[in-house]
Amino acid sequence: MISVEQALDRVLELFEPLDVETVPLRAAAGRVLAQDAVAARSQPPFASSAMDGYGVQTADLDSGAKLTVIGESAAGGRFDGTVQRGQAVRIFTGAPVPEGVDRILIQEDCTRDGDSIIVGENLDQSFYIRPAGGDFKAGDAMSAPRVLSAGDVALLASMNCASVVVRRKPVIALVATGDELVMPGETPGPSQIISSNNYGLKALIEANGGIARILPIAADDPEVLRAVLDLGMDADAIVTLGGASVGDHDLVRQVATAAGLEQAFYKVAMRPGKPLMAGRLGTTPMIGLPGNPVSSMVCGTVFLVPAMRAMLGLGKQAMPRELARLGADMGQNGPRSHYMRAQLSIDEGMLSCTPETRQDSSLLSVLSRADALLVRDPNDPPRKAGETVPFIRL
Repeated sequence: MISVEQALDRVLELFEPLDVETVPLRAAAGRVLAQDAVAARSQPPFASSAMDGYGVQTADLDSGAKLTVIGESAAGGRFDGTVQRGQAVRIFTGAPVPEGVDRILIQEDCTRDGDSIIVGENLDQSFYIRPAGGDFKAGDAMSAPRVLSAGDVALLASMNCASVVVRRKPVIALVATGDELVMPGETPGPSQIISSNNYGLKALIEANGGIARILPIAADDPEVLRAVLDLGMDADAIVTLGGASVGDHDLVRQVATAAGLEQAFYKVAMRPGKPLMAGRLGTTPMIGLPGNPVSSMVCGTVFLVPAMRAMLGLGKQAMPRELARLGADMGQNGPRSHYMRAQLSIDEGMLSCTPETRQDSSLLSVLSRADALLVRDPNDPPRKAGETVPFIRL
């Protein structure tokens, strides 16, 4: 067996960034920006008012002074003249500041009297003028790569970018294997179970920017398995679920090897998820995840998501780890890395990570409750509540 770190390095060697495509901005949220997006205009494109009030000259703001209102500037309707001494222009938030104005007198600091305003006392000292280009200037760039958030999309729209260049979404073919499996909604036989990990992995893939193709369940028959694998050869990666161990019915490794699989490794010193393999089938990267649903989801988080991020041009690295206080005592860990299902909470203002009491890899209900994987190194010593521990956020 190899370590998790060694296995991840070998997995990531199989994957490179995909090609790019141009998409309209309305379809850009959640996509990975592949080329810098350059602002076509400045924002604001003109000096604008930050408040409702009157555009004036500071030199006129003596208490009790009377200024003549000569016009109005509103968003989408600027005042085109020049404001002279003794004059004011009614102005609204976001409207262009007229020539000659160096300050916005907020409406609370004056009294309107027909076509005039009377300056009050104890004036607000802020000028309330937003300079042209104060947010960004034409030619400024949003740097790639980055996963485009809702805020990014709003910024790109303001930059007048109608479309952006993004990395193509990776297409992942999912192959669940085993005579014991039936699809959700079907009626299982007395020795069958519902296939769940292909649906969980589909959700994981799509939550991380990919496209999942659930292929037919491959029965424990070499010819059937080979036919199903062939269906996935046009995908960016094939992920098999189950059948990679050493049992009499575990056919994935032998069928894939016979089909020309260049195996990168087999078995990883981790739990859950020891029976894990990876390699290249023809030109298509292939990852063989355990058939156990919890194991496959944990391994999907640790190995498949970083592989997808590599394809999306986000670099080749492990899932980020955060730190929290341990919420309960733990005994010594065994010889394999342990990815413990855990729950996060705020305890006395501090982030706490508490492992589930039951860590059996068959318990999907425990995985469903978990929002973190508490990571323990091989032979990690006993830990007391309150110590700092690393975790991966789910």
